[in-house]
Amino acid sequence: MIGYSLPASKRRRQPLILALLLLIALWSWHSTRSVKATRDEGFYPERYPLAWKHVSLASTRGGAWYIPPEWLDPSAPAPRNILEAAQLAQRLAVEGNHNIPYSKIPLIIHQTWKDTDLVTWKPDVLEGVEKWLTYATAAGNESMAYFLWLDEGCRQLVSGLQLDLAEYVDAMPLMVEKSDVFRILVVKLIGGVYGDVDTLPLRSPASWLDETDVSAWTDPQTGTTYSTIARGSSVKQPIELILGIEGDNRPDTDDYWRMGYNYPVQLTQWALASAPNHPILKSFVSNFATMVKEVTRPYEGDPKAIKNALYRVDPIELTGPAAVTLATKEWLEKERGLRWDALTGLVDHGRSKAVGDTLIFPITAFSPGRGKWHGMGSKPITDPDARVLHRAQGSWKRPNLKVELGKFCRTVFGGCRDWSRVP
Repeated sequence: MIGYSLPASKRRRQPLILALLLLIALWSWHSTRSVKATRDEGFYPERYPLAWKHVSLASTRGGAWYIPPEWLDPSAPAPRNILEAAQLAQRLAVEGNHNIPYSKIPLIIHQTWKDTDLVTWKPDVLEGVEKWLTYATAAGNESMAYFLWLDEGCRQLVSGLQLDLAEYVDAMPLMVEKSDVFRILVVKLIGGVYGDVDTLPLRSPASWLDETDVSAWTDPQTGTTYSTIARGSSVKQPIELILGIEGDNRPDTDDYWRMGYNYPVQLTQWALASAPNHPILKSFVSNFATMVKEVTRPYEGDPKAIKNALYRVDPIELTGPAAVTLATKEWLEKERGLRWDALTGLVDHGRSKAVGDTLIFPITAFSPGRGKWHGMGSKPITDPDARVLHRAQGSWKRPNLKVELGKFCRTVFGGCRDWSRVP
């Protein structure tokens, strides 16, 4: 066999190259350790002082919270856990009338995440939480309570205030589904504003509503006028539920399902706000429990089979935006006679639409800056209508070739409508 050897000149360079690579690796390792040490010791307190103080240093097993000092009675005992703190903030908000103007929605911010270790957080999460806390710690009437719920805190909320739902929440195979249910429950049971941790608030929730948002509007197709006035009354109601559009498409086209939406006008739930016990949120909870029962009934007594059955259900339809849209659509159509597609902003340049005590924001409110291609009327993030920017981290999504092929097929060719959107 004929062997092959490197020329002498190249053999002499090998040790030098290996030594250089080793030096680069050592320098990179040392630099990473140095940067991490620097950030551990001083970067986060300086760059994100509010998150450091009110989240990292104030963390408990259930989460972290901030209640404005001016709300509190200094002589009252401190809450023992995050659920007690949330219930205290709820009571103080009612007593002090700390609500979003034109509404009964308490000025309480809720978010949920897996930990309070800022070192592990992505920059978008750090920036978003810091901005929410900036608004929460504002002086005067715009101050708000803030809660970051960890898994243990979420369990406290469900077992403490909605025990009948605990079994169904525990059965969810995906954390995103548990998070979806939690966000509805926390504003239903405590009240306030919910925002995903990958959202950036562009306006303080204390300034989300003005007279224009709650003014009357008319469905151009039916001629029906809607407002905050309750049926059979002449008295204006304060807003008790705020939801925003994430998908706004003409109902006479196939644009909505080609873009992955279940409805031409579809709501989001990465941001929402509610006073406690709104009937639409109760409908969501009821629909969720009913669907879980129906899916799992054939597999009673077999936990593994139950998990597998629930795993095959699209999270968007079980707990996500489509589920929120369905509950809202059914209730407003039945109780208020709303024609659902009248909520579109494509014919009026996007305006807020109040239907009794429920307010639907146009797409720009919670989905600004989508651009011109399939922007669906979304305006820039600098527009006054923009309240929250969603960074869409999508940490719950797992790559799947068939799902991605189906998405491509729907979007480009208008086919594969019935393909599953989950692995």
